[in-house]
Amino acid sequence: MADAGRLTVGLDVGSSSTKVVAVDESGHIVKTIVRPSRTIVTADGRAEHDASVRWWEEPADALREATNDLGDRIDAVAVSGIGPCVLVTAADGTPLHPAILYGVDTRATSEIDELNGLLGRDRIGQRCGSELSTQAGGPKLRWLASHRPDIWTHARRVYTCSSFMVQHLTGEYRLDHHTASQYTPLYDIERGTWIDEWWDECARGIDPPVLAWSNEVVGTVTPAAAEATGLPVGAPVTSGTVDAWAEAVSVGARFPGDLMLMYGSTFFLIATTSTPVRHPALWTTASVEPGTWSLAGGMASSGSVMAWWADTVGAGLPALIGEAELSPPGANGLLALPYFAGERTPIADPAARGVIAGLSLEHRRGDILRALLEATAFAVRHNLEAFADSGLAIERVRAVGGGAGGSLWPKIVSDVTGCVQQIPVETVGAAYGDAALAAEAIGRPAADWAQVVDEIEPIRRDIYEARYASYRQLYESTRSIVHQLPGAER
Repeated sequence: MADAGRLTVGLDVGSSSTKVVAVDESGHIVKTIVRPSRTIVTADGRAEHDASVRWWEEPADALREATNDLGDRIDAVAVSGIGPCVLVTAADGTPLHPAILYGVDTRATSEIDELNGLLGRDRIGQRCGSELSTQAGGPKLRWLASHRPDIWTHARRVYTCSSFMVQHLTGEYRLDHHTASQYTPLYDIERGTWIDEWWDECARGIDPPVLAWSNEVVGTVTPAAAEATGLPVGAPVTSGTVDAWAEAVSVGARFPGDLMLMYGSTFFLIATTSTPVRHPALWTTASVEPGTWSLAGGMASSGSVMAWWADTVGAGLPALIGEAELSPPGANGLLALPYFAGERTPIADPAARGVIAGLSLEHRRGDILRALLEATAFAVRHNLEAFADSGLAIERVRAVGGGAGGSLWPKIVSDVTGCVQQIPVETVGAAYGDAALAAEAIGRPAADWAQVVDEIEPIRRDIYEARYASYRQLYESTRSIVHQLPGAER
């Protein structure tokens, strides 16, 4: 009989916090550590992290707190983080430049155009599964090679957030297949390999990392990592993955027909498929385990917009949500666009910006928050329409993330989209999914950890039909004006 006291540990570095959970064999969370953090997007569309601090020192400190009194019970570790990110290092793993973050960093738009011209937009989409966008890793590498030749001369390796942590834990230079599939145009989605003949267009001189699946052990905790983190020496470590895909695992949305809706600083949608399904406005990627793929979409900002409004008016977000609940559907005549950091899918417009239309002297801050919540829901519906256009059938929707634990935001999303959302018992997110992947990597079943506690059904969808049409029109009507404003990066 298995020792009921045995644990697996999940570590996630997200946009707004670092989380560590220790989970027993039944899926019960024994300990949770959360460290708030913040990702800032500058006016010129750049978003960076100091990887040595954000991707190692801070996670190691959180692990050390989490493993206090638990170290001898820990059997395996898995990690996840924001991504795909681009961190170039020397051969020994020393960072040479701040890490360039995922789609919220929009600096490489010229490189996207260059690669489309060199390789062909359609060829890239067919071979890699997705067209180039600000989410893709390849153009960011090309940007570094072009704009920072002084550091590129010394660059030998490339890491994302999770693989950098894996390297510090194990000494291994690995990258999971899912993250690799977001390094467009460098990964062949059908073959599951790097595209050697395209590698030099983005990453000349960089050694490609060895690929592995997210539920695959790639190394063990070294003595140095054990001293830094409190993890036991020799504990198996998996290859890691992007946080959103670990979130999908955390709620059991990992089988064909499943869709995950992730309520966080950004909104993410991931549908699992048994074959690669393509749509020009979405991302086709490898999933976390062999034989599965994903069709995904992601917004550039959602919860971060709510946090911005709370900071702007100097109020706590829970209090503001209470005020927004008093505002009726339609926010007393307000309509907003949530593109405060540009937008990823389905419009792929890094120069888009937020808009709040219909303001009058009668509106209050609760009305504005309600309009912003509705705007994110309209953006979710826009993405779901692209999923439907691909021919993909969604059979089950599971929600996760901090916003899923409330009532107003998920209710608005269900009313706008018409989706029934299943809410699992555990909504802690990616770190919990990491712990499940760690358990599976050592042969411990974890598929039944994701238990549903509630369902949210659409009640007032008819109210939002006309509003959604106006939302779509608002973007088209304001796009050219917004693109001309100072600070809009094309």
